[in-house]
Amino acid sequence: MTVAGGAPTAPAAITPEKLRIYGLGGALVGIYLAAVLNSVLGTDIFSILAAAGAVAAAVTGANAVRRVCGYGIGTGVPSIGMLALGMGIVGASFGLSTAQQLGVSMAGVIIALVYAMVFGYIVGAIANRVMGFNIPIMEEGLTDLSGAGAMAIIGWSYAISGSLGYADMVTKVFNTGYLAIVFICGGLAILHPFNANLGPDEKQDRTLVNGLMVGSLAVVAVGLCSLATLSTTAAIITIVIGAAAWYYFYVWYYRLVKRDAAAVVGTGLLPPSAL
Repeated sequence: MTVAGGAPTAPAAITPEKLRIYGLGGALVGIYLAAVLNSVLGTDIFSILAAAGAVAAAVTGANAVRRVCGYGIGTGVPSIGMLALGMGIVGASFGLSTAQQLGVSMAGVIIALVYAMVFGYIVGAIANRVMGFNIPIMEEGLTDLSGAGAMAIIGWSYAISGSLGYADMVTKVFNTGYLAIVFICGGLAILHPFNANLGPDEKQDRTLVNGLMVGSLAVVAVGLCSLATLSTTAAIITIVIGAAAWYYFYVWYYRLVKRDAAAVVGTGLLPPSAL
């Protein structure tokens, strides 16, 4: 097994455990805070909080892609990103549907997260022990990816539907086709950061800031979708905050690219024999 992309050996200022807490925990806080504030105050303008929580989950997923794909799966980065959202849709649908049938819709997010993480672990175990990937962190990585995918799906779907009810999500997100936008934008936020930065000089901070930047674009996309499902005020708030966050993280990412590019440019000229 070769190690490509530099992820396992590259400096990682933030450990996977901390990112798991920040990302998945942040997603839970954002989604529930949006649901409670919207319900208590009788509005939908706090739906942006769920979208922001989804971005935090996507960053956790981007870090998991970085770790798993660092083991020589360079061409499989897009595939594992789509796998994350696929597992996430299964977990989100199961959790929200089960909670609605039990009459506890607010518990659907937690049920979805737990189910998705167990599902991801099983898929990781099959990939390692049946398909023979033999990647030491495969089970852990796919557990994170599946949980992050579920939280991204629910967070961005809530920003469109304004509800945690499974029936509302089906009506406003699934039947309208907006789920496809959530799926593609969410997948890009999880898979694109490592895909855009992999190589021997890959750095965790540059990769994760790229994830925040792409995740912010997803917020703009779901904000545009919510123009047809939520109030105009709520949709504009989501679009404006998403666009502002994208610009902020774009400038941050550009600074990191210039920082790391200087180390490569300064290696010297090619020897005459190579010209």
